[in-house]
Amino acid sequence: MGRKGCSKIQNNKLNTYDWLCDVPDAANATDYVEVQFKNTRKGYFLNSAKIPLEKGDVVAVEASPGHDIGTVTLTGKLVLLQMKKNNTRTEGVEVKRVYRKAKPTDIEKYNEAKAKEHETMIRSRQIAADLGLNMKIGDVEYQGDGNKAIFYYIADERVDFRQLIKVLAEAFRVRIEMKQIGARQEAGRIGGIGPCGRELCCSSWMTSFVSVATGAARYQDISMNPQKLAGQCAKLKCCINYEVDAYVEAQKRLPSKEIPLETKDNTHYHFKTDIFKREMTYSTDKSFGANLVTISADRVFDIIHMNKKGNKPASLQEDTKTSTPKRDSHDILGQDSLTRFDNNLKKKKKKRNNGNGNGTNTQAEANGNGKPQPRRKVIARKENNGNQPHTGGGGENSSTPRNQQNRNRGNNHQRSNKNRQKGTNDKPQGKSNKPKPEA
Repeated sequence: MGRKGCSKIQNNKLNTYDWLCDVPDAANATDYVEVQFKNTRKGYFLNSAKIPLEKGDVVAVEASPGHDIGTVTLTGKLVLLQMKKNNTRTEGVEVKRVYRKAKPTDIEKYNEAKAKEHETMIRSRQIAADLGLNMKIGDVEYQGDGNKAIFYYIADERVDFRQLIKVLAEAFRVRIEMKQIGARQEAGRIGGIGPCGRELCCSSWMTSFVSVATGAARYQDISMNPQKLAGQCAKLKCCINYEVDAYVEAQKRLPSKEIPLETKDNTHYHFKTDIFKREMTYSTDKSFGANLVTISADRVFDIIHMNKKGNKPASLQEDTKTSTPKRDSHDILGQDSLTRFDNNLKKKKKKRNNGNGNGTNTQAEANGNGKPQPRRKVIARKENNGNQPHTGGGGENSSTPRNQQNRNRGNNHQRSNKNRQKGTNDKPQGKSNKPKPEA
């Protein structure tokens, strides 16, 4: 079973994960403990009284003068590793001790001193302005017993604050300590949300601030816009350093940007590079982009090798254009003729006619001469079911539209014949060549 301190959750940005908490005898490896105070201030104290301490315990530790109140953030063997990492010396130096676990009276004094911090900061800013000092007091931290106050200030130049310390000591009746911080530390204390939508790195997890150079932005081909590169502290964003090592490593496998490429037509100069795509863009003018051509890094190596031998290619992209296989287009709408459905209907009608014995082949066989005869109109008869009467002579059903058309056609023929007979009474009678009306 692991120690109880392994499972404790602390809302502190300077927490260190104790990955040795479950190792046997790791808890008793040293008597040093790590204690954290307000903001980013930490200290290492000796637990000479062998007080059973765990992470998250509030303790009273030795200070000069008096005592201070802090929270235990690390115990066990990992404390020695952190002290080595932070270059904390213990030899030849008087190590401060842990007095006790904080009592209710200690916590009450600590809360009273903490309540005066904001008012003290506002008043100290007015005093510094009255003295004409070019500095900004960003925060004030009172010691746990209220006998000492630390003033954190920001200044671009060296400031002589000896007169300020005298005025502050008379105004607040405490011991004064001035501590200069940078703009990044101030932003970490204030906090905020970055352009990425997350909490600022300096106020969430960063403990050490490394200087950021503009060269890191150039390696990543980031636009040199001060408004985009600067963070809320008015300095270059710390996240510019996160990926610069990967860009530098990838840049080593690309050709030099300083070497121009010679072709038969012109000289091309480097314009920009996409490092991870391994693509380089060249321009025919040094100062601005003109006739931009993007080629692969392998092609650039080939052209440089050709130029060293005295050869010049016809163009930068001459050997890079490979014929891509054409994909067979498959048009779903236009793959068939627009009359494909009409052809199917014609085929179906022919099959039906052949099945009824009314086709041209059967008619030719009936005539015996082998020649196809013109098709006659065949009207299908319906069986008389006793409900529908038959028409005279033809046996056609009068209810069908085709029979109605035939009947109207016969009536029209009869009317036309009568009109003709009226007009030919004066002519001699003879054989008439007029076709007989259909029955």
